[in-house]
Amino acid sequence: MSRFIRIFLLAGVFLVVPSACAPLTVSTPDSNALGTMVAQTVFAGLTQQGFPTGAAQTETLLPEVTPTITPTFPPTFSPTPTETPVPLFTPTSTVPVISVSVPTNCRVGPGRIYDRVGALPVGVFAEVLGRDPTGNYWYIRNPGAGAQFCWVWGEYAALTGPFQFLPVFTPPPTPTATSTPTPSATPTPAPGFTAKFAGLDFCSDWWVEIELKNTGATPFRSMEIEIFDTVTKVKSAALVNTFTNLDGCLKKTTKDVLGPGETFTISAPEFAYDPTGNRLRATIMLCSRTGQKGVCVTETIAFKP
Repeated sequence: MSRFIRIFLLAGVFLVVPSACAPLTVSTPDSNALGTMVAQTVFAGLTQQGFPTGAAQTETLLPEVTPTITPTFPPTFSPTPTETPVPLFTPTSTVPVISVSVPTNCRVGPGRIYDRVGALPVGVFAEVLGRDPTGNYWYIRNPGAGAQFCWVWGEYAALTGPFQFLPVFTPPPTPTATSTPTPSATPTPAPGFTAKFAGLDFCSDWWVEIELKNTGATPFRSMEIEIFDTVTKVKSAALVNTFTNLDGCLKKTTKDVLGPGETFTISAPEFAYDPTGNRLRATIMLCSRTGQKGVCVTETIAFKP
């Protein structure tokens, strides 16, 4: 080895030994420098991936979307209809009342022997105050212009209300003759008449002819008549103060009084149809005074024209 080489090696030893014996110094990297290095590294990566590196870059903004808000309202409720309460019962009359299906006489006592003071027409209601012991007659408030109270027969009657608790009234005394006839005197016939079907006639309407005969001693001056068709349930009625006969469309005959023993054929109230072959019922009441007052007698007949 040459002298030059040995001198170089020796000098390196001297240089190394002081370095080994010197204290170890750790340097803390500058944070700014470190940030610069990281930025340079990211920038280099972006450049390699094709992103633009110019100083001025354009930012593409998406259009703003305004959200659509649908308002929510409270639910709408339809009003519930108010129901009309249904009555649980039908009120009834607090007092007994009576009605009839056939015009019925109203008398001062419970029977035909008593004078007639009114009548209860069909469709009219009268207050009932009592009944007779037999239960066949009812004491009512007279619906007519006669006496305030009278008795009506219950054959064609219908009662409504608490009539079961009506009191029983004692009938008034029956009428008596004003004089006692002698044994040789001829008894006076009681008021009465007969009626029979006499035919069918027509003009623009149809009616039946009924023959009346006064069989008593009392003249008759007024009449109440009703004809009822039992097949069609049609009624035809009239209140008259004269007795009338119609002969078709041409002739009319009237009679004011049907005297004792006299016979007269009357024309009954009309029907708007031909009742031929139907069973009819005629209820006829003859009275001694006009206005269906005085002594009254009633007869009922059935027939087929």
